[in-house]
Amino acid sequence: MAGYHDNKQAVQARLRRIEGQVRGIQGMVERDTYCIDVLTQIAAATKALQSVALELMDEHLAHCVTDAIAEGGETGREKIAEASAAIARLVRS
Repeated sequence: MAGYHDNKQAVQARLRRIEGQVRGIQGMVERDTYCIDVLTQIAAATKALQSVALELMDEHLAHCVTDAIAEGGETGREKIAEASAAIARLVRS
């Protein structure tokens, strides 16, 4: 079970709002909205996605990684490496 299972509905609601933001940006481009205004909305959508990503990472660390470490052995080390790689991808994006 995913670490965010208990917050799944809230995560989905946030993602739907972000989806609406992106549709709004698409509409702005279709209407030839001023570039800076479009960029401002893109920055807001990006920040919203980053916020969801951080929440999911927090849940992953609190549940999946913690449980794997408690099991011991290679599983814990694998989960830590997986989380580190995910953090690196988020930082580079």
